[in-house]
Amino acid sequence: MKFPKVMRTHCPKCNKHTEHTVKQSKRRGRSQAHPNSQSQRRFKRKMEGYGSFPRPNPKGQGKATKKVDLRLTCGECKKAHPKKGFRAGKFELV
Repeated sequence: MKFPKVMRTHCPKCNKHTEHTVKQSKRRGRSQAHPNSQSQRRFKRKMEGYGSFPRPNPKGQGKATKKVDLRLTCGECKKAHPKKGFRAGKFELV
């Protein structure tokens, strides 16, 4: 998919429509849950004395593509904010 390098869109900082430069950034993984959080304590309790995984393992290959992570930088205030991601097999800034 081809996407413009510069686009006019709303800036939440200026609160008006301005020209934004578009930059693609790497998608980061989710942060791990804290080891002592309630959900992790519950999971450890469930796993104690159990031979295998307590829930059925997911089948299949998962998603075919990852979402594109875009950062928009305002031309006036230079503030960057994310754009909602979408799925694309090929992505190119033009």
